[in-house]
Amino acid sequence: MVKTDFHADDYALTENTSLNMLECMQAGKLDSISIVPNMSCFGQCMEMLYEQIPSLPFLPLMSVHLDFVEGRSLAKKGEVPLLVKGDTGLMGLSWGGLFTYSYLPGKRRQVKEQLKREIKAQILRTQEAVNKCVEIAKKHGIACGQEGLRLDSHQHAHMIPVVWEAVLEVVKEEGWQLSYIRNSKEVMGVFLAEKGLRKTYRSINFVKNRLLWFYSHKVDRYCSRHDMEQMYLWGLIMSGRMDHGRIMTLYPKMIRRAGEDRRTLEILFHPGLTLGEEVTEEIGKEAVKTFYMCPDREVEKDTVLRLERDKEKDTQLHLMAEESRRR
Repeated sequence: MVKTDFHADDYALTENTSLNMLECMQAGKLDSISIVPNMSCFGQCMEMLYEQIPSLPFLPLMSVHLDFVEGRSLAKKGEVPLLVKGDTGLMGLSWGGLFTYSYLPGKRRQVKEQLKREIKAQILRTQEAVNKCVEIAKKHGIACGQEGLRLDSHQHAHMIPVVWEAVLEVVKEEGWQLSYIRNSKEVMGVFLAEKGLRKTYRSINFVKNRLLWFYSHKVDRYCSRHDMEQMYLWGLIMSGRMDHGRIMTLYPKMIRRAGEDRRTLEILFHPGLTLGEEVTEEIGKEAVKTFYMCPDREVEKDTVLRLERDKEKDTQLHLMAEESRRR
C-alpha cells in the first residue's frame, strides 16, 4: 500500500491560523504539520499547542518551516544584512530574490553564509519547541512518531540552489540527523489528464510545478544517499484549491502514480485562515490579499475535516482508488 501523509503548513503564522490547524489535529486528521519559526506570535502559538497535546488523539510529526521571505530574522543583529530590510529585522528577500542570488557569483557566497546563520537560528528555535511537544506527549501517553529533524520551507524556498546548499551545510556542520526534507516534486500529468479541471487551476502554479520539478532531482539524490523515503508532493498546482471534490476526483490517479514509482505521497493543505486584525508588517501584503485571508483556506480546512482516515486499515481514499482500478 502507498504511504500517504496528510500535511498542513503554516502553524504559528498567526494565532487564528494555528487555532484552525489545532481543530484539524483534535479531529485526528493531520499526520504532520510545519511550524513557522519567525513570527512574533510563535511563543503564543506554541503555548496553545502545548496545552492541547494531552487531549489530542496523537501528536502529528512536526517540521521546521524555514522562512526567508516573511517574518523577522532570528539571527543576531547585523549578521544577515543581505536578507533583511535595513535595520527593521524584517526578512526582505522575495523568492525571486533568493533565486537570483543563486546565479550571481559575486554575491552567492555572501548570501549562503548569511542564510546559514538564519537557518541555524530558525531550526534551533523550532526544535526546542518540538522537543517540548514530544516531552508533553510522552508524559501524557499521547502517541508521537517524531524522530530526528524534519525540514521544509515557506514557498518551497529550500529548493532554490543557494538555499539548498546552505541548508545541507548547516545540517552537516551541526551533526543533525535529518529524518525528512520535503521534495516539492509534483507529477503534472495527473492534472492535465483530467480535462474538466484544467481551467480551475491558477496558471502560475503550473510554472511553479515545472521549476520545482527541475530542482527536485537533487533532493531525490540526497534522500537516496541517506536512506530516506522518496516522495511526491500534492499541493502545488492545486494550492488554494485543495477542495473535497477535486481531491476525490484525482486521488485514485495520484495514489496509483505514487505506487508505481514507489514513493510516499504527501498531500499538502493550508487549512488556517488569517484574520484582518492579525495582519502586521511581518506578512507580505500581496500574500495577505491572495492567500492568507482567502476563503479558499476555509475550504481546505473543511476538506481536511471531511477526510475519513483509518490508521489501522485502508483509508476511505485507498478504497476509492481500488474501486477505480477495478473499473
